[in-house]
Amino acid sequence: MRVGAFVLAAQFPGQGQWEPLNRAVRTAETVEEHGLDSVWLAEHHFVPYGVCPSAVTLAAMLLGRTRRIGVGTAVSVLPNAHPVALGEQSALLHLTSGGRFTLGVGRGGPWVDLEVLGGGLDAYENGFPESLDLLLRWLREPRVGADGERYRFREVEVVPRCEEPLAHAHANPSPPAQGAADEPPPRRPTVLVACTSPASVRLAARRCLPMLLGMHCGDEEKAETVAMWRREARDAGHAREEIEQAASLHVSAGVAQVGDSTTEAVESLTKSMPGWFSEGLGAHRTVDGRERTMRDPLGYTELLCRLHPVGTPQLCADRLAATRERTGIDRFALLVEGTGDLASTERNVQRLGEEVLSLLPAGQ
Repeated sequence: MRVGAFVLAAQFPGQGQWEPLNRAVRTAETVEEHGLDSVWLAEHHFVPYGVCPSAVTLAAMLLGRTRRIGVGTAVSVLPNAHPVALGEQSALLHLTSGGRFTLGVGRGGPWVDLEVLGGGLDAYENGFPESLDLLLRWLREPRVGADGERYRFREVEVVPRCEEPLAHAHANPSPPAQGAADEPPPRRPTVLVACTSPASVRLAARRCLPMLLGMHCGDEEKAETVAMWRREARDAGHAREEIEQAASLHVSAGVAQVGDSTTEAVESLTKSMPGWFSEGLGAHRTVDGRERTMRDPLGYTELLCRLHPVGTPQLCADRLAATRERTGIDRFALLVEGTGDLASTERNVQRLGEEVLSLLPAGQ
């Protein structure tokens, strides 16, 4: 079982924008110090929900500040980026980090980002499959041209190209990432797809790409989603070995808060997260003026506390093991900054690494 931290660089009420960015960097360094597997970075524009506008840029910085952990995007919003540019950046990070970079991509939302950054509403509503396929070709082929609805260009050389196996992940004596001993680095960066609908599950499955499943989902819904993904992958003609390899890379997003008691852990989040949700999610503006609804901030926080490892070390370990048993997913990206406080976040990561991981069932 591989447990990592999910970092949004969340700007809590009363904070400036430097504070969440500093907390994001310190979280990654603390993840490395205390034995967790990875850090996963979100990106947002124009809202305090998260003040990182480029997950791949922050990933580059954190890969340079660490030596052992994996760093992934959760996610890079594909309608806001040119897939070739994102492919070039991903190949660069893969090669220079010794295979520690993972690219998670998603469709994002119908936000004003599409207007400002030039993608337009059509990129969100219709363009994601074309962009994803072009990105995958760029990471897999030596030369690429395009003649699609959105992207058209003559064939060009792919540089840098991820064609040679990486002999060594790092030239340093640090221990390998949790659960990754003796595993060779991947030949090219793993690409995950954020799946929030049957259509996105089918899209990922037909390409046999692993999924990133959101923190709003419980185990039952995630299990059903994984089962659907497997059916769709089989129906698309993928071999059993290919399906199993991709399925081993699914990631379950959630929230984690370790406390001396479950009441303490829950209260620390219900005091802080509703204000962040209210200001952060409430700041989203749609690109076309469509109406949108927002979850009740307190109710959503309480739901997350019920679904995920929020409580004593033993409860946290039990919930992680239960999710693994029910869904088959054994990679986790857990939001650890739910209090909005740097010292509390660092302590939370430390307790996850020192007190929770040791309680997970043997062999997981």
